[in-house]
Amino acid sequence: MRWPWTWTATSRNGHRRGRNCRRRCTGRAGRSRWASITWVRPTCRGSCNCARARTRPASTAASALPPSPTGSTRAWRRRCRRSTAAWTRRCWKSSARAWRASTSKSTNPRSRPPAMTETPAIAAALLDWFDRCGRRDLPWQHPRTPYRVWLSEIMLQQTQVQVVLPYFERFVAALPGVRELAAAPLDQVLALWSGLGYYARARNLHAAARACVEHHGGELPRDFNALLALPGIGRSTAGAILAQAWEERFPILDGNVKRVLARLHGIDGWPGTPAVEKQLWALAQAQLPRARMADYTQAQMDFGATLCTRFDPACVVCPLQAACVALQSGRVAELPWPKPGKARPVRSAVVLLLVDAGDRVLLQRRPATGVWAALWSLPEAPDHALAREWFHGHVDASYDHGEALPVIDHGFTHYHLQLQPLRWPRVAMRAKVADNDDLRWAGRNEWASLGIPAPIRKLLEETVA
Repeated sequence: MRWPWTWTATSRNGHRRGRNCRRRCTGRAGRSRWASITWVRPTCRGSCNCARARTRPASTAASALPPSPTGSTRAWRRRCRRSTAAWTRRCWKSSARAWRASTSKSTNPRSRPPAMTETPAIAAALLDWFDRCGRRDLPWQHPRTPYRVWLSEIMLQQTQVQVVLPYFERFVAALPGVRELAAAPLDQVLALWSGLGYYARARNLHAAARACVEHHGGELPRDFNALLALPGIGRSTAGAILAQAWEERFPILDGNVKRVLARLHGIDGWPGTPAVEKQLWALAQAQLPRARMADYTQAQMDFGATLCTRFDPACVVCPLQAACVALQSGRVAELPWPKPGKARPVRSAVVLLLVDAGDRVLLQRRPATGVWAALWSLPEAPDHALAREWFHGHVDASYDHGEALPVIDHGFTHYHLQLQPLRWPRVAMRAKVADNDDLRWAGRNEWASLGIPAPIRKLLEETVA
């Protein structure tokens, strides 16, 4: 705004309000509520006591005085005071409006130029980084079909990209589409998944494929609620599928994104709590760009996996360092808060490695629920007493002749498992026991087609000829 007056700073005692002015001029001195500020009109002919007139030489000001008015001097001075007061009020109102306008421009976020802390700038910075440093050669990106995106998202849950790559290629080669996955037996699906862990993902994947064939014509539905209703698909996975396969504007919130948002915005608390997670979802939604959703979704995951890592993040080359609250406050190592510490209990069990004369191993299908659900494993019991009871009911041999092998240590999310293997070579089953849906003999050439837990598969490969 261009001011119709200039600013001068004077003290309260040293400034006169112009009440003794002899005539009106364009240099009247205005007074605001702030005692130290005076507004002075830009032109003054030295005919008053305003601040500009007082800066002129005394001779110039005196020579410019008008002749004495006719009539009552008191009435003339009263009119002069009214005029001066009116001008002062107008001056104060104009200055107050200008001051409020300048203040609102500096505090109203809509009138400020975009900063890095605003969501469009963050999305633009991430996309720019992805164009330079992102991973654009992943197998599920070429071609980027809904089925391949869905499969990759399920495999990448709590699993690193480098671990997933060979499993993805093998799975897609065997089951290239939704219909092929739905028609495959569960044992084949579990066998292709064997080694990735978290086998509930494979069972849910198989069940979801069958639901797609039954209810969606053999295709993955392009609807958020329909995706959310499928087994094994949550809010983040559904958003990732819609964003990457169809460029829909849906946020994601996996572990990498939670870490980035918590550091970028300085969010306290463990991200697994409902209150913190709700806040992170709102931030993820607010930062969505208007276009390039597939690239933006991949950029978020790549950024958290390669740059804003859990330990030793590369803050020096981070494109968001100007907006990162954690970096500015020195709390990068502190955010996000870790999960409250809790010691994992230790569980133990006995597994029976039974080998017949043909070097086949006796396998037992595990229950449909619980750890390693529906996989083929060795017969297992929680202690030797129950293991001996099962052995005498199924095997024609002596339990005490079993050879103890090294203990297998395996960690799960909620507990630690210690398995004590016992081996019996050249044993036979009792006459009443035969192959069934839950118990079978399997040779080495059959192991690859069965879903066997990774530690059990490793034991078989190392101990069975």
